[in-house]
Formats: sequence, C-alpha cells, structure tokens
Amino acid sequence: MGWNISDGTSQNGEFRRSYTTMSNLARQLAHVLRGGDWASIAYLFNRPDGDPFTVEPGEAGRVAVVLDAAAAHRLMPPDWAVTAQELAQSARRAAGAGQAWSWK
Repeated sequence: MGWNISDGTSQNGEFRRSYTTMSNLARQLAHVLRGGDWASIAYLFNRPDGDPFTVEPGEAGRVAVVLDAAAAHRLMPPDWAVTAQELAQSARRAAGAGQAWSWK
C-alpha cells in the first residue's frame, strides 16, 4: 500500500510510492531543509496512511520549489534526491495545469 500522487511520470500519470518510502523521504527532507522550509511542507507527510487529500495549485508550486531545494542540498543522498525531484516535478505539473495536486 502507498500513496498515488497525481501528475507523476508513470504510465498512468501518477507518482507512486509506498507509505514507508514516503516516511523515509520525509526524514531525509527534515534533515536537509531549514526548519521553516520543512515545517511548511511537513503537513504532506504527517497524515494518517491513506487519507486522501488535495493541495491547491499555487501551494503545489511552492512545495515544488522547496522539494527542489532539498534535492539539490549537498547532504541529500543521491537516491533520495531523485525521489524528491520526481515529487517536485509532480507538484509542478499540477501547479502548471492549474489543477489540484491529489494524494490518494
């Protein structure tokens, strides 16, 4: 089980990751981001597993910027940087299309 996040690059247009992977990504993000930046996106990761939600397009665009910064941080392990970049790309696509970014 895991998150199916809209506007991803898979064949069905989703970014799919297990709950465990997303929890581990959150730990990596918290480690490399400044406190305020992490606090501004932590709500995405601090949810009961499987409770669907949406993020408004403008907010998705802002989240993409924060995720890009985390991915580029010198302390971010390369494999987690790729995951953060893919998630940022998903958020940016939703924002660019002017549609809600959905997590289910």
